[in-house]
Formats: sequence, C-alpha cells, structure tokens
Amino acid sequence: MTRFPASLVLVGAGKMGGAMLEGWLAGGFDPRHISVIDPKPADTLVALASQYGFALNPADAPTAAEVVVLAIKPQMLDEAAPHFRHMIGPKTLVVSVLAGKTVADLSARLPQDKAHPVIVRAMPNLPASVGRGVTGCYAASGVSDAQRAATTTLLSCVGGVEWVEDESLIDAVTSVSGSGPAYVFLLVECLAKAGEAQGLPADVAARLARMTITGAGELLHQSALSPATLRQNVTSPGGTTAAALDVLMAEGGLGPLMVEAVDAARKRAVALSG
Repeated sequence: MTRFPASLVLVGAGKMGGAMLEGWLAGGFDPRHISVIDPKPADTLVALASQYGFALNPADAPTAAEVVVLAIKPQMLDEAAPHFRHMIGPKTLVVSVLAGKTVADLSARLPQDKAHPVIVRAMPNLPASVGRGVTGCYAASGVSDAQRAATTTLLSCVGGVEWVEDESLIDAVTSVSGSGPAYVFLLVECLAKAGEAQGLPADVAARLARMTITGAGELLHQSALSPATLRQNVTSPGGTTAAALDVLMAEGGLGPLMVEAVDAARKRAVALSG
C-alpha cells in the first residue's frame, strides 16, 4: 500500500468527509498528520478529535499541505475558498468530492501561481459511511502517478476505487454509483410493496425484502462469479424465478428502464455542472 501523506487537511467533515476521516483513522493513518477544517463541527467530530488527537480547526494548519481533501457542499465553494487557499502549494494534491465542480471550477479558486492544477475529482457514494462504498476518480494533467496512488490509498479506506481517463465520465460515474444506492433502496421498497400485494403483512414483507437485497449483495460481494452467472444459478428452468424474470427481462422491462434512468441522472449531472 502507498504511504499515507505526511500532512493532510480535510475541509468539511459532514457525512462524506466524516466517513472518509473515520476510514483513515481505522486504516492506520497517524492522526497527528491530519488537520480538519470545519467551522461548525458536530459534537461527534469534537469527540473524535478528543479521542484520536487530530487537529480540529487549528490556528496553524499547514500552509502547503501534501494533500487537501475538499468535502464541503458544492454551493459553499466560493465562501470556503479563502479559508483553504493558503494551505495549497504548487505541489499540493487537491482531492475534491464536490459534485458538479469541474477541474476548471476548482482551479479558478486555487492560488494563481498553481499553473498546472494537481487536482483529482472524486465521486464517492453513500455506502462509504459503512466502509463499503465505491469512488470514481479523474486526475487532471498535473497529477503524478504517485499522487494517483496516494489518492487510491486514501479512498480505499472507505471502499473500492475506480479511475476514468475523461473528466466527462465523472457524470456517468455519478449516475451509476453515486446515485445507484437510491436505485437499490427503491428496489427494496418495490419488492416489499409487491409482497404486500400478495397478502403478506407489511412488516413481514419489508423485512423479507430488506434481507433479500442485503443478502444478495453480500453474496455478490463475496463471490467471484458474475452477476449473470449468479442469476442463472438461482433460476430453475420453468420455475418461479424464471416466471418473474420473464417479466423483468421483457422488452421495455428492467434493462431498458435502467438505461433510461441512468441516462436521466447523467444528463442532470451535466446540467448541474454547467
């Protein structure tokens, strides 16, 4: 594993920033090398700082940190920029998890002597909060191989990491994995409602649906088999599962509907970033 950076500043420690911070601490990152900037720290963040000893809103935050991770709300970028600009030197790696903020947007708010932006755009998803997320990343031209590896090390603490080589593909990442957990949660809701329609009590249907999805997800996580193979393994010819799949896989069924949904999310991501 690539080493952790000698100095890291986390700007914003809300849900996603806090999840990454907890992942770093659990992964063995020396808290003495971490500074967290959050103007309104939650009680849980204050307690975490007391427990681990990382610096919370220090007066002497690094003036040229090795890595600065931006995890504030995208709409707060202009307001927050003056508070972190001084921490960014010519070789500082900036990792941004700000949805919709492009490399150009970020570069415009960095010190003007930073001629070649060392910026990584990262799109994590909600399961990062339980260490089972996945993050899609894009590196600007100024990012070195070592800095890409360092980014992978940092983000691997909360799940998998995938790289894309075209910044526009971050919008596709957003539509697949960024928004994807909501699609799965909706599937649980729909499966539970379908169970109710067959006469199951609502609470029983809800538990069956939830445990079915989480169990299938864990099987997918642990198995080396493809999703298609796993699906085939549970489908007996002419059986009950096959009857249901005939509906879901019919023309205009789940496959085309998912393509349409993901494309709608991608188009909205493009609109928001424009």
